[in-house]
Amino acid sequence: MFDGLKDKLSGFRKDVEENAEVEEPAEQDETEAAESAAAESAEADQPTESEAETVEASDAGGASDGAAGGDAADDADGADAADDNEPSTFQRAKAFATGRIIIEEEDLEQPLWDLEMALLESDVEMSVAERILDTVREKMLGESRKQVETTGELVESALHDALLDVIAVGQFDFEERIAAADKPVTVVFTGVNGVGKTTSIAKLSEWLADRGYSSVMANGDTYRAGANEQIQEHADRLDRELISHDQGGDPAAVIYDGVEYAEAHDIDVVLGDTAGRLHTSDDLMAQLEKIDRVVDPDMTLFVDEAVAGQDAVNRAKEFNDAAEIDGAILTKADADSSGGAAISVAYVTGKPILFLGTGQGYDDLTLFEPEELVESLLGEE
Repeated sequence: MFDGLKDKLSGFRKDVEENAEVEEPAEQDETEAAESAAAESAEADQPTESEAETVEASDAGGASDGAAGGDAADDADGADAADDNEPSTFQRAKAFATGRIIIEEEDLEQPLWDLEMALLESDVEMSVAERILDTVREKMLGESRKQVETTGELVESALHDALLDVIAVGQFDFEERIAAADKPVTVVFTGVNGVGKTTSIAKLSEWLADRGYSSVMANGDTYRAGANEQIQEHADRLDRELISHDQGGDPAAVIYDGVEYAEAHDIDVVLGDTAGRLHTSDDLMAQLEKIDRVVDPDMTLFVDEAVAGQDAVNRAKEFNDAAEIDGAILTKADADSSGGAAISVAYVTGKPILFLGTGQGYDDLTLFEPEELVESLLGEE
């Protein structure tokens, strides 16, 4: 899963390692090397015999020369202050002597450009790519690390933090929220046609059952021919109750009936399907507003395909703008090499990815764990 993006991130690591190589001195531990570097610097600061004679002659030069010398000293102090933000020659000598490395802008310029292109080619949204690059740059520039820890580990640490920063936006514990909420918990699903919304409802019903929660399905997709038959097939296979009305009925009324059924039968969760729609479909978006008003669902989940990449990211943003969502489910994640949607959706919407669909079976629904995804992308497991 997301193997293409994983390869691109690995390429960035190799590029930085090649651009920022420092050879570690042989057979000299860090303390000895630091002492050696300090001694060399102190020795370099001591005046030679001829320099000492020059200083004595200068001291005999009188007050006016002293004043001029003072001005020169002030200029030197100003130059030192101007260089405070740059690694000094001594710092670099010490870093080299102790087997450390200091990352500079020039070391990152080309690798960061290549990384940006790689992220965009993987359908990562532009603002998300820029955020990742800024975080990597901030964490690496001017950083000094032991060579024995390797430049690669420094890159990996920076990438880890940068990716987690964008992926984990808004993340919450879905099961904990289900457990803490008053029952029944109502979850409404929305998204465009053909992305696996109804199948995701069936998968989530099974996921809940595995954790001891009962559920009922309510088919609010009253416009699409065959919608009742499709979700009824899932309900029969899973031995779940389905609440449905005739085609053309009021979606809000169907889901409301599902809530009443759950209350009467002590069922934990109502899973409400809705018609596939575009955010520009005014009548269908008005249906969602009515469902919000009549049912007041606890969560509204947006469903789309991970393989849709940038389109999925754009649609998630548009749906969230039109009718606020609480989280997302990305289907077909197992078939997605680029990973752009998984990287971008949470940052763009401010709402988390909660689940990934990873296959055709009812058990193929995986709770989205940002830390685990980052570790997988960086090859940490």
